[in-house]
Amino acid sequence: MPNHVHLLVAPAQGEELSEIMHSLKSYTAHKANRILGRAGRFWQRESFERYIRDYEHFQNVVAYIENNPVKARLCRKPSDWPYSSAWFRAHNESKKK
Repeated sequence: MPNHVHLLVAPAQGEELSEIMHSLKSYTAHKANRILGRAGRFWQRESFERYIRDYEHFQNVVAYIENNPVKARLCRKPSDWPYSSAWFRAHNESKKK
């Protein structure tokens, strides 16, 4: 997405989600600011974490994330968006055939 990120992660034993997000945001902010020739805050402070309750919830979250670029009219179907798990799955399936 051009203005936000959806990320589904499972922290390893002993790792904290807040530390993972801090590292990810710090790294990507530095890279993006360098590319854009800017400095300062890149990401907004807030984030919205949700704990996955069960497999059905997991499937719903994946579908929501993958459908987000379609809803934003950036592509026609989830597998068209090159930065998504739907694209990755579609292209790996085509390699198997």
